[in-house]
Amino acid sequence: MERWVVNASPIICLAKAGYSDLLLKLTDEIIVPQTVVEEIQAGHLGDPAEQILATGQFPVAEIPAMAEILAWDLGKGETAVLSYALANLTWIAIIDDLAARKCARSFSIPVKGTLAVVILAKKRYMWRKSHNFHLLPTSVILLVTNSCHFDQISPHIL
Repeated sequence: MERWVVNASPIICLAKAGYSDLLLKLTDEIIVPQTVVEEIQAGHLGDPAEQILATGQFPVAEIPAMAEILAWDLGKGETAVLSYALANLTWIAIIDDLAARKCARSFSIPVKGTLAVVILAKKRYMWRKSHNFHLLPTSVILLVTNSCHFDQISPHIL
């Protein structure tokens, strides 16, 4: 059973490409911190990520920041995601930010990024041609299309 607490960048990236449904389909339980929702709402009006969150499909929770995570001086979204994951060790933090990933590693918080979500979808044959593959960041596209052998991808990337 996988439980994910998700930061803004994976939601934004996947929503822009039409893949936000993967976040719901690939996990048994998901939560989005209120600070992440606020970060997305502060972006462009009508942004696909904002529209997805407005549907109410993603459970949202107010998450108190933990002092140990605050000490890392991360963004509010990353702090909330990692605080939740640290307090709930069976949850996986879905974040792309490098500093946040380093923080997570220091606390042994399990982490996946947008790339891991896309690769997991491909492994589970949830990849649809109707998805706007070309709208994903170039780095994600190159890694996914050139990674025929998923077992050879470094766990640090995922």
